[in-house]
Amino acid sequence: MNLAQALEIAGAVSLPGLAADDATLNQERLANEEALILLADTWRSAPLGKEPFSFDVVLGLADKNRALCDSIGAERLRELSSPLVARELSDYDLCRAVAWMQKRPVDDVIREAGPEARDLGVAYTAAPVSGIVCGFDIETTSRDPGRGYIVNAGIALMELAPKAKPENAHAAYFGIPEMYREKVIPLADIHHISWKDIAGKVPFRESHAIHEALLATFTTVPLVAHSAAFEDGWLTFNLPGYAQARKEGRIVIIDSRDICRRLDPDARLLPHEQKPAALENWARRRRTLKEGQAEKHLGLDDVKLMLKTMQAEFKKRKMFPGQKDA
Repeated sequence: MNLAQALEIAGAVSLPGLAADDATLNQERLANEEALILLADTWRSAPLGKEPFSFDVVLGLADKNRALCDSIGAERLRELSSPLVARELSDYDLCRAVAWMQKRPVDDVIREAGPEARDLGVAYTAAPVSGIVCGFDIETTSRDPGRGYIVNAGIALMELAPKAKPENAHAAYFGIPEMYREKVIPLADIHHISWKDIAGKVPFRESHAIHEALLATFTTVPLVAHSAAFEDGWLTFNLPGYAQARKEGRIVIIDSRDICRRLDPDARLLPHEQKPAALENWARRRRTLKEGQAEKHLGLDDVKLMLKTMQAEFKKRKMFPGQKDA
């Protein structure tokens, strides 16, 4: 597929409800998703201010593909890999997060981290951390932002300090197509969100006031998420203006899972199948989640747990100002 073909697919008129067999629908989905990847990559790689099209073209195609996936059936697509979400943030993103928390030049962190950021764990503890960050977490109906919907989000601010607590916390539910009223909401076995939670709620893509509030927050303080590449991918394909702000360098992302992997020795020593860097397991080791309790998998609850656990890890590693001398 070339760029002209991808733009043609993005501009094609969608005809919802038109009868088609599964093979035809899946063929269209595959074409949409190939076009989405090509368009997003082309837009990102173009010089700033010289992009050949607006990122709104990408957002519109993602919307069209979600409607198509509704026709196919979300559960049937559940096991497919997600082509729109990276598995990890880039090494530069990770180094930039450390630089922001330590208030020093990112080039210094990159130099300390070494090739492929292999020594970034050393850089994490090279200087004290401080500042106010924004914890953010979403619950969705799919693992892929071009196939499903955001149904819940939580956000809270917290200062990076030993005794700080999450503040200005907010949670919101978002609607999805009416067809799901008679069905189990996809991924409900994980987040346990039911139709009564989202009935009458405005879909995330139509929540313009929330778009403005989120973008204003993310361009003011760093966004912290556990497995942050997931939230980054969903925001890219759902939040207008986010991709532009990311490209302009106005958004800093901190991945608390990377913090766990780099700083907690248990995350490196425990077997992979025990998922030592999962938020729930990390929180148990830092005793921010009591024995017998479980991660709730709801936006705001997970945000508070993540921020408290990250704080506990920083405290344990004596990363706050004045701790190393104490």
